Amino acid sequence: MEVYISHDEIVEMAKKIAGEINEKFNGKNPLLVCVLKGAAAFHAELVKHIDIDVELDYIQASSYEGTKSTGVVVLKKDLDTDIYGRDVILVEDIVDTGLTMSTARSELAQRHPRSLTFVTMLDKPSRRVVEFTPDYVGKTIDDLFVFGFGLDVDEKYRHLKDICVFKEHKH
Repeated sequence: MEVYISHDEIVEMAKKIAGEINEKFNGKNPLLVCVLKGAAAFHAELVKHIDIDVELDYIQASSYEGTKSTGVVVLKKDLDTDIYGRDVILVEDIVDTGLTMSTARSELAQRHPRSLTFVTMLDKPSRRVVEFTPDYVGKTIDDLFVFGFGLDVDEKYRHLKDICVFKEHKH
Protein backbone atom coordinates (compact mmCIF):
# COMPACT_ATOMS: atom_id res chain seq x y z
CA MET A 1 0.00 0.00 0.00
CA GLU A 2 1.04 3.60 -0.47
CA VAL A 3 -0.12 6.99 0.76
CA TYR A 4 -2.56 8.69 -1.61
CA ILE A 5 -3.62 11.62 0.62
CA SER A 6 -1.44 12.55 3.60
CA HIS A 7 -2.74 13.20 7.09
CA ASP A 8 -1.62 16.84 6.79
CA GLU A 9 -3.68 17.24 3.62
CA ILE A 10 -6.72 15.70 5.36
CA VAL A 11 -6.34 18.19 8.25
CA GLU A 12 -6.18 21.08 5.74
CA MET A 13 -9.34 19.80 4.01
CA ALA A 14 -11.14 19.69 7.40
CA LYS A 15 -9.95 23.21 8.31
CA LYS A 16 -11.18 24.62 5.00
CA ILE A 17 -14.64 23.01 5.27
CA ALA A 18 -14.91 23.94 8.97
CA GLY A 19 -14.18 27.56 8.08
CA GLU A 20 -17.03 27.55 5.57
CA ILE A 21 -19.37 25.90 8.10
CA ASN A 22 -18.37 28.48 10.75
CA GLU A 23 -19.29 31.27 8.35
CA LYS A 24 -22.52 29.80 6.95
CA PHE A 25 -23.96 28.58 10.25
CA ASN A 26 -22.73 31.29 12.62
CA GLY A 27 -25.36 31.76 15.35
CA LYS A 28 -27.47 28.80 14.17
CA ASN A 29 -26.37 25.77 16.33
CA PRO A 30 -26.47 23.15 13.56
CA LEU A 31 -26.57 19.39 14.11
CA LEU A 32 -23.37 17.82 12.74
CA VAL A 33 -24.26 14.23 11.83
CA CYS A 34 -21.55 11.63 11.28
CA VAL A 35 -22.30 8.78 8.89
CA LEU A 36 -20.76 5.79 10.69
CA LYS A 37 -18.40 4.11 10.55
CA GLY A 38 -16.27 5.54 7.79
CA ALA A 39 -16.77 9.25 8.47
CA ALA A 40 -15.95 9.03 12.20
CA ALA A 41 -12.30 10.10 11.77
CA PHE A 42 -13.10 13.00 9.42
CA HIS A 43 -16.10 14.08 11.55
CA ALA A 44 -13.81 14.22 14.61
CA GLU A 45 -11.19 16.20 12.67
CA LEU A 46 -13.84 18.59 11.37
CA VAL A 47 -15.24 19.22 14.88
CA LYS A 48 -11.77 20.29 16.08
CA HIS A 49 -11.87 23.23 13.67
CA ILE A 50 -15.49 24.33 14.12
CA ASP A 51 -15.73 27.28 16.48
CA ILE A 52 -19.50 27.78 16.52
CA ASP A 53 -21.93 25.86 18.73
CA VAL A 54 -22.81 22.53 17.12
CA GLU A 55 -24.50 19.43 18.41
CA LEU A 56 -23.35 15.98 17.33
CA ASP A 57 -25.31 12.91 16.30
CA TYR A 58 -24.66 9.74 14.33
CA ILE A 59 -26.33 7.53 11.75
CA GLN A 60 -25.10 4.34 10.18
CA ALA A 61 -25.94 3.49 6.60
CA SER A 62 -24.28 0.96 4.38
CA SER A 63 -24.34 -0.15 0.77
CA TYR A 64 -21.02 -2.00 0.72
CA GLU A 65 -19.83 -5.56 1.10
CA GLY A 66 -16.07 -5.73 0.86
CA THR A 67 -14.96 -3.44 -1.97
CA LYS A 68 -18.21 -3.45 -3.98
CA SER A 69 -21.41 -1.46 -3.56
CA THR A 70 -24.48 -3.70 -3.26
CA GLY A 71 -26.71 -0.98 -4.67
CA VAL A 72 -29.05 -1.28 -1.67
CA VAL A 73 -28.70 1.20 1.19
CA VAL A 74 -29.51 -0.10 4.66
CA LEU A 75 -29.97 2.31 7.60
CA LYS A 76 -28.45 0.45 10.54
CA LYS A 77 -28.57 3.25 13.15
CA ASP A 78 -30.91 6.23 13.15
CA LEU A 79 -30.50 9.69 14.68
CA ASP A 80 -31.18 10.21 18.37
CA THR A 81 -32.08 13.88 17.76
CA ASP A 82 -35.34 15.30 16.43
CA ILE A 83 -34.28 17.36 13.40
CA TYR A 84 -37.58 19.18 12.80
CA GLY A 85 -36.69 22.82 12.07
CA ARG A 86 -32.93 22.21 12.55
CA ASP A 87 -29.97 22.92 10.31
CA VAL A 88 -28.51 19.46 9.69
CA ILE A 89 -25.00 18.89 8.30
CA LEU A 90 -24.35 15.30 7.22
CA VAL A 91 -20.68 14.30 7.18
CA GLU A 92 -19.69 11.37 4.95
CA ASP A 93 -16.32 9.77 4.27
CA ILE A 94 -16.75 9.28 0.53
CA VAL A 95 -19.51 9.85 -2.00
CA ASP A 96 -19.18 7.15 -4.61
CA THR A 97 -22.37 5.90 -6.30
CA GLY A 98 -24.38 8.60 -4.49
CA LEU A 99 -26.88 6.02 -3.25
CA THR A 100 -26.17 6.41 0.48
CA MET A 101 -26.37 10.20 0.46
CA SER A 102 -29.36 10.28 -1.88
CA THR A 103 -31.20 7.84 0.40
CA ALA A 104 -30.20 9.82 3.51
CA ARG A 105 -31.39 13.06 1.87
CA SER A 106 -34.80 11.53 1.08
CA GLU A 107 -35.15 9.99 4.54
CA LEU A 108 -34.08 13.09 6.48
CA ALA A 109 -36.06 15.56 4.33
CA GLN A 110 -39.27 13.80 5.45
CA ARG A 111 -38.48 14.97 9.01
CA HIS A 112 -38.66 18.64 7.94
CA PRO A 113 -35.27 20.06 8.92
CA ARG A 114 -34.70 23.77 8.24
CA SER A 115 -31.79 22.81 5.98
CA LEU A 116 -29.78 19.78 4.89
CA THR A 117 -26.12 20.26 4.03
CA PHE A 118 -23.84 17.48 2.79
CA VAL A 119 -20.11 17.32 3.51
CA THR A 120 -17.82 14.62 2.17
CA MET A 121 -14.15 14.08 2.78
CA LEU A 122 -13.77 12.50 -0.68
CA ASP A 123 -15.91 12.67 -3.79
CA LYS A 124 -15.73 10.16 -6.63
CA PRO A 125 -18.21 11.57 -9.19
CA SER A 126 -17.11 9.15 -11.94
CA ARG A 127 -18.93 6.36 -10.05
CA ARG A 128 -22.34 8.06 -9.65
CA VAL A 129 -25.40 5.98 -10.41
CA VAL A 130 -27.83 8.58 -8.99
CA GLU A 131 -27.68 12.36 -9.22
CA PHE A 132 -26.06 13.73 -6.06
CA THR A 133 -23.73 16.66 -5.50
CA PRO A 134 -22.29 17.30 -2.02
CA ASP A 135 -22.28 20.89 -0.75
CA TYR A 136 -18.71 20.66 0.57
CA VAL A 137 -15.98 18.37 -0.77
CA GLY A 138 -12.57 17.84 0.82
CA LYS A 139 -11.08 16.37 -2.36
CA THR A 140 -12.38 14.96 -5.64
CA ILE A 141 -10.62 11.73 -6.56
CA ASP A 142 -10.40 9.39 -9.53
CA ASP A 143 -12.02 5.96 -9.54
CA LEU A 144 -9.55 4.40 -7.09
CA PHE A 145 -10.23 2.14 -4.13
CA VAL A 146 -9.01 4.12 -1.12
CA PHE A 147 -8.74 3.20 2.54
CA GLY A 148 -7.43 4.56 5.81
CA PHE A 149 -8.49 7.50 7.99
CA GLY A 150 -11.87 5.85 8.61
CA LEU A 151 -12.25 4.18 5.21
CA ASP A 152 -12.03 0.40 5.45
CA VAL A 153 -11.48 -2.81 3.57
CA ASP A 154 -13.77 -5.31 5.32
CA GLU A 155 -13.38 -3.36 8.61
CA LYS A 156 -9.58 -3.22 8.36
CA TYR A 157 -7.27 -0.20 7.88
CA ARG A 158 -9.64 2.41 9.41
CA HIS A 159 -6.89 3.27 11.92
CA LEU A 160 -4.39 4.54 9.33
CA LYS A 161 -3.66 8.27 9.66
CA ASP A 162 -3.36 8.71 5.88
CA ILE A 163 -5.63 7.70 3.01
CA CYS A 164 -3.95 4.94 1.03
CA VAL A 165 -4.30 2.89 -2.12
CA PHE A 166 -3.01 -0.55 -2.93
CA LYS A 167 0.01 -0.14 -5.22
CA GLU A 168 -1.57 -1.98 -8.13
CA HIS A 169 -4.52 0.50 -8.04
CA LYS A 170 -2.43 3.66 -8.21
CA HIS A 171 -2.58 5.49 -11.53
